[in-house]
Amino acid sequence: MKTLIIYISIHHGNTEKIAKVMANVLEAKLLKPYEVNIDALAEYELIGFGSGIYFYKHHKNLFDLIGKLPNFKNKKAFIFSTSGLRQGGLLNFNKPLRKKLLGKGFDIIGEFSCLGWDTISLLKLIGGMNKGRPNKKDLKKAEDFAKSLLKIK
Repeated sequence: MKTLIIYISIHHGNTEKIAKVMANVLEAKLLKPYEVNIDALAEYELIGFGSGIYFYKHHKNLFDLIGKLPNFKNKKAFIFSTSGLRQGGLLNFNKPLRKKLLGKGFDIIGEFSCLGWDTISLLKLIGGMNKGRPNKKDLKKAEDFAKSLLKIK
């Protein structure tokens, strides 16, 4: 399955670590949002979109790119993220990106999130939170997630 992963990783490389593990499993091409040739997206069967979480949602550059995309018909996609807070319950960081992708005709076949080292704002004064994340267990979960995507036709 020809796969592209579009990601942005700004501060500590948290999301880049996850993107690289997934790309290795999926034999995917990795691009930043500003490197994407929109006309070439049609050739990919699966596209991953990921970033760190900034004020409860994915990076603005991902949303800007998606806003420029044409509408697709049943194009498979997956979402991934890293964040200082654990996703779950009322904290569903993927929801805004999911909504935007669904509006462009993407079929979301999976979502992944894990903790990442976070030093935003006052956290930097105490060394941040989740130092060392994503760790080996997180990377293994990302690898397993990517393998599960290969099973979806």
